[in-house]
Amino acid sequence: MKLLWVGIVVGLCLGEMVSGNELVGFNATELSHFEAHGASLANANEPLMVGLTLIQSAAAKGAVCLDGTLPGYHLHRGFGSGANSWLIQLEGGGWCNNVRSCVYRKNTRRGSSTYMEKEIPFTGILSSSPEDNPDFFNWNRVKLRYCDGASFIGDTQDKDAQLEFRGQRIWSAAMEDLMSKGMSSVEQALLSGCSAGGLASILHCDEFRDLFPKTTRVKCLSDGGLFLDVLDVSGGRTLRNFYSGVVDLQGVQQNLPRTCTDRLDPTLCFFPQYLIASIKTPLFLLNAAYDSWQIQASLAPPTADPQGYWHECTLNHGKCTSSQIQFLQGFRSQMLNAIKDFSQSNQNGLFINSCFAHCQSERQDTWFADDSPLIGSQPIAIAVGNWYFDRAVVKAIDCAYPCDHTCHNLIFK
Repeated sequence: MKLLWVGIVVGLCLGEMVSGNELVGFNATELSHFEAHGASLANANEPLMVGLTLIQSAAAKGAVCLDGTLPGYHLHRGFGSGANSWLIQLEGGGWCNNVRSCVYRKNTRRGSSTYMEKEIPFTGILSSSPEDNPDFFNWNRVKLRYCDGASFIGDTQDKDAQLEFRGQRIWSAAMEDLMSKGMSSVEQALLSGCSAGGLASILHCDEFRDLFPKTTRVKCLSDGGLFLDVLDVSGGRTLRNFYSGVVDLQGVQQNLPRTCTDRLDPTLCFFPQYLIASIKTPLFLLNAAYDSWQIQASLAPPTADPQGYWHECTLNHGKCTSSQIQFLQGFRSQMLNAIKDFSQSNQNGLFINSCFAHCQSERQDTWFADDSPLIGSQPIAIAVGNWYFDRAVVKAIDCAYPCDHTCHNLIFK
C-alpha cells in the first residue's frame, strides 16, 4: 500500500485498444505513464523525436531538480506562419508529499535530469504534422520537463535529505531561457500542461500572460488538471491530506495566488476549483468527467478502500456496480458544479467528456485522429483551436456516462 503512494502516481504500461477501450497493465510500483508516454500510443506515423536541452543558466539561479541536476526542455522550432508563435507544454507526473517519497522520486526522471529521456516523441498538440495537429503544427513547441514534485511552484530545500524543491525557480529560469531564444518577440502564445502540468498551467497562467505585451494573444490550456477537493469512498479527504503535505514540505504557499491565500487555507489554493474564477487570462479546461487518475488515487485508493470493494471498478468501469456508478456520477456533478462560475465567461473554454481517461491533448488518438473522442461532432483539437483563435465560443460538456461511444476509455489489467 505504501508503494502505491510513492509520488502519488499510478503506474501503467501501454497496451492494445479493445473496442473503444484501451487495455493497459497496472503496476502500482512504477511511475505514471498517464501523462508522458501515452503520447506515442496509436500514432500511425513515425513520431517526431525531439532532443533534450538542459538549461545551463539554471544552476546559478538555484533552479534545479530535486537532486540538484539541471532542469531541461525539448524544443522544436516553428516555421512559416507559426515562426513567431509559441506553445509551452508543462509535463505532468504526480507530486511527492514527504521526504521519503521525494527521495525516491529524485532517483527517477521525475526528480533528476540524469534519468530523463534524451529524446521524446512530439505527438498530439506537439505534433509537427498539419494532418495530426491542424492549428499548432508549425509553432515553436516546447515540452518543459517536470522534476520538482510540486507542479513547478515550490521553493525551499531540505539539506539533511539533500532535496531541492525549486519548481518556481525552474519555471522562471525556463521562461527566461526561452525568451532569449525568440519567445520575447512572440505574436501569440499558449501555455498548456497535462495532469500535474495541467495544474501548473493554471497556477502559472497569469504569470505567463505577464511575460508579454498586452497586444499579444496569450491563453492557457489545462488538460487533466482539474483535481477536485472531494470526499473519497470512505468519507475522508485523501487528496486534500496529500496536498497538505506537498504544500508544507515544498514551500508552495509563498508562490500561490494571493487572491486565494488571502481568503483560504494554502492547501485549498492548490486545488484548481478555488483558483479558476480569479484567473484573468483566457483558460481552457480539458478534462474527463470520470478522470481515471482521480478515481484510482483520490476517490478510491487502497487507503480509503481497505477491503478492496472498489478495486475492480477502479481498474475497469465495466465492472462497477450500480451504486459505484452512482457515486462516480456524483463526482461528475461536483466537477460541473466546480466550473459553473468559470464557465460564465465567454473568454474561457470547456471540453468535459464523459470518458474514463486522463490527459488527452498529447496523445494522437485522443487529440486528433479518425476515431478521436467527440462532443457533438467536434474533436478536442478543433475545439481547442476554435477557442484559441476566437472562431467560436466553446463550452462543450458531454452527457453523462454511458452515452458517449467515442471515448478511448482506460481499462487496467
